[in-house]
Formats: sequence, structure tokens, C-alpha cells
Amino acid sequence: MNKRIGVVGIVIDDRQKVAGKVNSILSQHGDIILGRMGIPSREYNISVISLIVEGTPDELGSLTGKLGNLNGVTLKSALTSKEV
Repeated sequence: MNKRIGVVGIVIDDRQKVAGKVNSILSQHGDIILGRMGIPSREYNISVISLIVEGTPDELGSLTGKLGNLNGVTLKSALTSKEV
């Protein structure tokens, strides 16, 4: 499979509970992550992380599947149709 560029948006409901698990999963998939920006919102007790990724659909599925199985984590992802 050819690699494609994509984005992943992650919302974490309770940062104290799952931040370590999220960071561990992101580190495991660090080879497909090109960029990462995270913003905490203390007012709403959430954190938002945006990722720019380059990988195959299977690699992105592995990352998003593991993150999506964590309680308190909501995410959406999209891959472009452009192969790189």
C-alpha cells in the first residue's frame, strides 16, 4: 500500500486519566506522525490534539483504533486520496 497524507483530531475528556496512555500510543506510532499540536482547555477540562500523519490506511487504522478504544477519547481522522 502507498502512503498518504492525513489528519487526526483528538479530544480528551479527562487529561489526568488518559494522557499517559495517549502519549504512549502516539509514541508507538511516531514514525507516521509528521506534526503534532496540543492545546489544553482548563476551562472545560479537555485537551485537543491535532496530528498530521503520513502512512498507509492500515497504519492510520492501527493508531486511531488504539486511541479510539480509550475511555474519554474521541477522534476523527481523514486521509487524502493523494499518494506520496
